Amino acid sequence: MSEALLNRRSWIARAGAALGVMALAACQRGQTIGESLRVSAEALTRRSQRLLIPREALAPEYRPQDISPFFKPNGSIDPAASDYVALRDAGFADYRLTVDGLVERPLSLSLAELRERPSRTQITKHDCVEGWTAIGQWTGVRLETLLDEAGLKPEAKYIVFHCFDALTQTEDGPRYYESVDLVDARHPQTILAYEMNGETLTVPHGAPLRLRVERQLGYKQAKYIRRIEAVESFEAMPGPRGGYWPDRGYEWYAGI
Repeated sequence: MSEALLNRRSWIARAGAALGVMALAACQRGQTIGESLRVSAEALTRRSQRLLIPREALAPEYRPQDISPFFKPNGSIDPAASDYVALRDAGFADYRLTVDGLVERPLSLSLAELRERPSRTQITKHDCVEGWTAIGQWTGVRLETLLDEAGLKPEAKYIVFHCFDALTQTEDGPRYYESVDLVDARHPQTILAYEMNGETLTVPHGAPLRLRVERQLGYKQAKYIRRIEAVESFEAMPGPRGGYWPDRGYEWYAGI
């Protein structure tokens, strides 16, 4: 038996034991066992995937003839926040993407400037937690390109996507957000898409810019991105669990 297989089996055994320890610790903290097991199982899923699958392993890509005739625009499809509406009505001519936080060189980029960077086009499957799937073609700039241009500081561990999608019509209201770690942020298929199926991204699908992180479920694909922030921990994020839906009980690491 290979040493790698033995190491993996040993790790899995240790991980199983760790789940029990975490559940006991939860009782001591006043956290329910169910909640602790959910969080622990999510961590086990993430670590297992990272152990068994190469970091740069690609999600399946498809042929143009496989593109779905209809790609459901779910979630928010027309943000009502006044700052977004003003940009939308002007054709996003004044839009600028901010890249800041724990970076050496903060960026502020227009759509034209984003299109000047090297682009990637990929045809991938979108897996929604609601149970439906669709295949679409996405074109955009790799997130890693912008992170390298901005220069991540050593303490940066997570990338947060702040969105225009507000829960109210006021600019100061709570906004949708998501986050990924640096492994997924630097993955070759993680892009900031400005085109879908060969056309400029539409509002229902996240214009002017949306995230595609192809090894994760659909709710991680943040739409209407206005700012990208590098942070050190979840404590620096808008909510306690690293995303709008994770804050409401969904898994933060939604790997597929």
